[in-house]
Order: sequence, then C-alpha cells, then structure tokens
Amino acid sequence: MKFLISGIITLLLAIANIFIGSVSIPANEVINILMGGDSSSAAYSYIILQSRIPQLITAAIAGASLAASGLMLQTAFRNPLASPSILGITSGASLGVAVVTLFTGSTILSSGTLTGGFFAVITAAFAGSLATMAILLALSAILKNDLLLLITGVLIGYLVSSVITILNFSATADGIQSYTIWGMGSFASVPENHLPIFGATAAAGILLALLLIKPLNIIQLGSAYAQNLGINLTLVRNTMLLSTGILTAAVTAYCGPVAFIGLAVPHITRMIFNTADHRTLLPATLLCGSCVALLCNLLCALPPNGVLPLNAVTPLIGVPVIIYVILRRRQ
Repeated sequence: MKFLISGIITLLLAIANIFIGSVSIPANEVINILMGGDSSSAAYSYIILQSRIPQLITAAIAGASLAASGLMLQTAFRNPLASPSILGITSGASLGVAVVTLFTGSTILSSGTLTGGFFAVITAAFAGSLATMAILLALSAILKNDLLLLITGVLIGYLVSSVITILNFSATADGIQSYTIWGMGSFASVPENHLPIFGATAAAGILLALLLIKPLNIIQLGSAYAQNLGINLTLVRNTMLLSTGILTAAVTAYCGPVAFIGLAVPHITRMIFNTADHRTLLPATLLCGSCVALLCNLLCALPPNGVLPLNAVTPLIGVPVIIYVILRRRQ
C-alpha cells in the first residue's frame, strides 16, 4: 500500500511538473500538446516537449540515483550522515568542471550537442569523478577499515576544494560565473538527445546497487558477522564504490553538485516504510528519491519571474530531516 501511495504521489508530482512552470501555459493547451495536437503557440510546444518533460525525466532519474547512492553508503559505513559527496566523488567532478569552466568560460548550458563547451564540461566532470573513484578503489585494497576509507574520502574532498579555490583565484570573470552557475545545480541541463546516455548510465549504476541487496542486508548486522557468513567485504565495498561512483558522476556531470537528496531521502524512506530490509528499502528509496527530486524541481519553477537554483531548494527539505534524525538518535 505504501508503495502504491508513493507511486501515486510521484505520478502527481510528474504531472504537476508538466502543467506548472515559470511560464504560465493554459491547461487546455498543455493537454492538447500532450495529445499530439497543434498548439496556438510554437513556444508552448517547445516549453512542454523540449523543456518540461526532459526536465522531469532528468529529475526522476537523478533523484533515484542520488538516493540509492546515499542508502548504500549509509548502510556500508553504518553512518547516518554518509552521502554521495562524503567520499569526494562529487568533489572530483567539481574539480573537473572547474578546470574547464574557470579557464575557458565554457558552461554546461552553452550547447545541446556533443560539441564545444558542453561536451568539455561533461567529459571533465566524468573524468574527475571516475579519477576520484579509482583512487578510492585503490585505497580500499590498503585500508581495510571502513571508517578510515570514509575519513580518506572527506580529506580528498577538502583537498579538491583547496585546489578549486586556487583555480578561482587565477580564473577569468566569465569562468567564475560559469562555474558558479553550474554549482547551483539544475535538472534543466540535460538536453533531450542526451537523456538516453544519462538514463543508461544511471541504469547501470542502479543495476549494480540491486545486486548488492543481499550483502547490504548482512553487512548492516556487522562486518565480523558478514565475514563469518562468507561475504567478501572487499568485493562488496568495491562494487558499492563503483555503483556510487557511476551514479554520482552521471548526476553531478549533468546536473551539478546536487545537495541533500542523497543524504536525506534514505532517512525519509526508513521513516515511511519502517524497515531495514533492502529488498524493500532500496526500491522504496529509488521511488522516494524521484519523488523528492520532482518536488524540488517543482518548487524551483514556482516563482513567476524566474527559476530558483536547485541547491537553494534542496536544503529546505533535507536540513529538517537531518536535524530530526540527529535529535532522534540522541534520544
């Protein structure tokens, strides 16, 4: 029943994302466009078909990806504050984008094709994320302790932030502006022709996550218990890092460093479904991640004279959830 209700809410939010936006479009026009009819304005058709629908699909995929990443990290490290950014993978993508945008002024919004600045930014973000993931995979063979690996990820994030600050110091004004806009986050930056690439990449990461359901259920009972049952902790951890790296790299490359969704959604899901069984928890987290991302995207589009940055909205949902979790654990 809870799955059904969550699915209905997600569907309603998806529909709301089509009908509601910064540009007011009559409901009958929206319905006519969706039914394949002619619109009284070519601009209306473009907004619905080329902007709002790709945007809601992007939000649903990105939300599910970040939420699944957060759940895996929180379970594997048994830390309620673990998130996709905690291991430095998001920071690695940010560094890649910083190198491109701060010196060339390229921006992810500059083109809708695989040429020019757009392709450079996407490639740099993926390269940065995957490089960080490769470092973590190499260190995981040396650092057998999950806590030490977690701390190493945090330190990598600080190191990358330092390098980005140095790059900002010597960058052009256009480069700083482009990087700042990218850092605000947006679900509107995946062109329609890139959706298959974005979706396929996210699907690969989610498939790896689904393969980890049984090991994650055992690992949350303790590492020693998992080893006694024959679980290869190194293999599980490396697979989890690979899945998290793919999901985080894809979302960060296209949408920017989206905050709080990966951190807060797993807790929201646990509170709603009241279970620690990943056979239920992981699919529910994917669904709730899409739901929260669609809600955030809708809130971004509510102002009549513009669109709010995504990272200005996500803390409104994420911060109260995290504060509640901290207070509950303290009790």
